Amino acid sequence: MMALCVRYAKDKNDALEILNDGYLKVFKNMGQYDAAKASLYTWMRRIIINTAIDFLRKKQVYYNMDVLLDTQEETGIENEALQKMSSVELLGAIRQLPPTTGTVFNLYVIDGFSHREIAALLPISEGTSRWHLSEARRQLKIIIHLMETNP
Repeated sequence: MMALCVRYAKDKNDALEILNDGYLKVFKNMGQYDAAKASLYTWMRRIIINTAIDFLRKKQVYYNMDVLLDTQEETGIENEALQKMSSVELLGAIRQLPPTTGTVFNLYVIDGFSHREIAALLPISEGTSRWHLSEARRQLKIIIHLMETNP
């Protein structure tokens, strides 16, 4: 679960705080766990993700902005560049993203949430979630290119 927290935090101390708060919520709500609905890991993972989002909200990193996406072009990241990167380098690149953009990228790409689910978790619209994902890809492409040219 620590790796999950690290993806949402800017540093190890924040990740530890998220993890501790998340485990506290897990233990307090253990009576609500229903094995028929989800595995224990899935249930705990969801609590940890919600705790990370709550933590980021407390830090006031979310800004609700309505963005029209009709004119936005989807920017992809070269698979070859990603394959050459270590997980530490990729995490470092993601951490360079603005907080909301990085969180949307994590939720969508790594954790598999839909834009509708992300909009419900964060105080943003589905369109804004799509914009943040597009912006994350655009910025990561630049960051990765800079990492390749300046080793």
